Amino acid sequence: MERVEKLAKQSAVVVFSKSSCCMCHAMKRLFRELGVNAMVVELDQEPKGKDMERALASLIGGNGRNPPVPAVYIGGRLVGPTERVMAHHINGTLVHMLREAGALWIL
Repeated sequence: MERVEKLAKQSAVVVFSKSSCCMCHAMKRLFRELGVNAMVVELDQEPKGKDMERALASLIGGNGRNPPVPAVYIGGRLVGPTERVMAHHINGTLVHMLREAGALWIL
């Protein structure tokens, strides 16, 4: 949990991901297309990735069937998995959150 929290505060936007996850790929692409330089932590390439994945699962509160990735932090705060981030994007609040975190200057 400590490692997740430490990494989450190192950049305005942090995406905890797995390199083989299609939803993770979509989330990273969304941020790139918005012009956000997100820090990406590929859990399957991290030495303590499994521990971080368990920590994220407990934070997100999954039901065990859904993976805890992608897990997105904006401004050091957990925004959530794909459906929560996309809900913010669709209702127009994602850009505002990114601006407040200093991750986005234009739009």
